[in-house]
Amino acid sequence: MSQADIPRELAEARSSIDNLDAALLHLLAERFKITRRVGELKAAKGLPAADPAREQEQITRLRSLAEESGLDPEFAAKLLTFIVREVVRHHERIAQEHT
Repeated sequence: MSQADIPRELAEARSSIDNLDAALLHLLAERFKITRRVGELKAAKGLPAADPAREQEQITRLRSLAEESGLDPEFAAKLLTFIVREVVRHHERIAQEHT
């Protein structure tokens, strides 16, 4: 199906999705800039890369926000868990660089 064959409403919806995807990526990039700074602070203070209590608080908070927004809370928890795993991996690398 060529672009000319796509109904206008579908093309508009896809364009909105593309814009939201771009916004999500920009937000994630900004989040990772901040978490890099957190990793540097942890490394400087000799703190562990992971903080399971904080991570659980965040999952609980985001599950609640997801419910309020009409998003599957299980999906929100899985997404945050994935992101946190990547952040912890970065923090571990930063800690190794500081030793």
